[in-house]
Amino acid sequence: MDKQSAKQFQDLLLSYSQENSADGRQKMEEHIWKQYGTEQAAFVLDMSGFSLLTRKHGIVHYLSMVRRMQMIAEPIIKTHHGKIIKFEADNCYAVFPDTLPAINVAVALQLAFEASNLITPDELDVHIACGIDYGKILIIGEEDFFGDTVNRACKLGEDVAAAGEILVTRDALQRIPPEADIKSHAVNISISGIDIPAYSIEYHPQT
Repeated sequence: MDKQSAKQFQDLLLSYSQENSADGRQKMEEHIWKQYGTEQAAFVLDMSGFSLLTRKHGIVHYLSMVRRMQMIAEPIIKTHHGKIIKFEADNCYAVFPDTLPAINVAVALQLAFEASNLITPDELDVHIACGIDYGKILIIGEEDFFGDTVNRACKLGEDVAAAGEILVTRDALQRIPPEADIKSHAVNISISGIDIPAYSIEYHPQT
């Protein structure tokens, strides 16, 4: 979809807001979901330490780290059949056909940045947090995506997960077949009074 399709989406939203009939709004919503809706895994990557690093080293320093994050993240995501929706500030937003490739990418990225950080000074080390959910999503061309699935992935990746952590909702994790042997432990998360059952992925070998 192109920018014209994105404009059509905005026009549909405006028409919805101006429709007085509940039945009419329902039909419009069904049309929007049919045209733009999908069920996929939402993946959100957030770089850690923005405020501290920017205050200490300046915005140019941090933007150079953001660019490095983008250069490392993009090929890894695409190799695992992911679609990047957008890079925004120090975040990466993407979708995957299911939960397992999203988790595999999150693990691959964490390990890639750990390796990359071995050859950079501490002040240039990139640390990331990841959030993943699965469900219904509205994808608007190459520009943006929306839905509760996206919101929950953002909450996990941007607001809750610590540097080096991968958080996945229970709904998403339940889609993983047992033979994938994904190790995780439950975490208690409550945001604005809303509980989000989630799990932290264990990706380092236990010693």
